Amino acid sequence: MSASLASPISTAPSSVAPFGRVVTAMVTPFAADGSVNLELAARLADHLVRHGSDGLVLCGTTGESPTLTWAEQQALFTAVKAAVAGRAALLAGSGSNCTAEAVEATAEAAALGADGALVVVPYYNRPPQEGLEAHFRAVAAAAPQLPLMLYNIPGRTGCSLAPETTARLLDLPNVVAYKAASGSTEEVSRLRQRCGAERLAIYSGDDALTLPMLAVGAVGVVSVASHVAGPAIRELIEAFLAGDTARALAQHEALLPLCQALFCTTNPIPVKAALELGGWPVGAPRLPLLAADSTVRERLSSILAALRPT
Repeated sequence: MSASLASPISTAPSSVAPFGRVVTAMVTPFAADGSVNLELAARLADHLVRHGSDGLVLCGTTGESPTLTWAEQQALFTAVKAAVAGRAALLAGSGSNCTAEAVEATAEAAALGADGALVVVPYYNRPPQEGLEAHFRAVAAAAPQLPLMLYNIPGRTGCSLAPETTARLLDLPNVVAYKAASGSTEEVSRLRQRCGAERLAIYSGDDALTLPMLAVGAVGVVSVASHVAGPAIRELIEAFLAGDTARALAQHEALLPLCQALFCTTNPIPVKAALELGGWPVGAPRLPLLAADSTVRERLSSILAALRPT
């Protein structure tokens, strides 16, 4: 990773936090005709990097990867890379429930110059642990120089990557990080026990659990809320790392209503509405998701107004 990613604060990307401390799972903006708005995506990426993000995940769950074509994903990555390369780590969402597709997408991410890939647990077909291990080994072998972040989100995938399986995968040098989105801090503790405290960088996959997960050993967050509250999330993490737990807790409590509202219905419906309210015309999600209704928008509007400095 380029040395230009470094910053004077302790939250710079490092062997401890290989993709930085605040990694935004970026939405995919759509134009009025439903096409990917590449120009707006580039501007949004630049804005996020200037407002607290060390890294960006493109074409993940928040980026609506299930409804993007491969060509759209590649064009989106190319546009964002041109906007922020050298200033932020760029991870491509390359997971699939088809191993051959995940292998192809991960190899393509490496060819496009990604700094890493976010690889979700295969969904719907619910493989056993032996199948999960074989899947991730195949993906890792497809791009052995590309750092991988494994992504466990059983609420979406229908199965969970066990800490014991993750530990076996650590003989693969490019498995460097793990996005923990099971909704439990226990997952972090079990991973640290099985994998070692230093070998695997564990990121919170839940904005509302960022502080609790930091307290049990996570190194940062893959965030949705950072679209609209990046500096505050960064301040929370910096305060915790500096030992100022009172300030970290105050930030956690201030951010909690936003974190809860952003997941009051299916992600990324609320965050796209929040961006629209902030002047970013990112468009509605693609079907089968819908735009936020008036109740969600009113809730977000009130919370965002309360977060704005007076």
